[in-house]
Amino acid sequence: MMNLFIRFRHCEDGATLVEYGIALGLAVTLGAGALVTLGTDIGLTMGDASAAMPRTPTE
Repeated sequence: MMNLFIRFRHCEDGATLVEYGIALGLAVTLGAGALVTLGTDIGLTMGDASAAMPRTPTE
């Protein structure tokens, strides 16, 4: 049992997986935050541009 614990303690395969998981979670969080922020700004800019365009009568 002690040998198993020692092997488990020195094995770094799980640590690499955890590091990749943390990096992926951070990238997703930052990407979602940027998308929300830019999406709001782009929506407001498009609305302003639409309001500034001359309207033509439709038949």
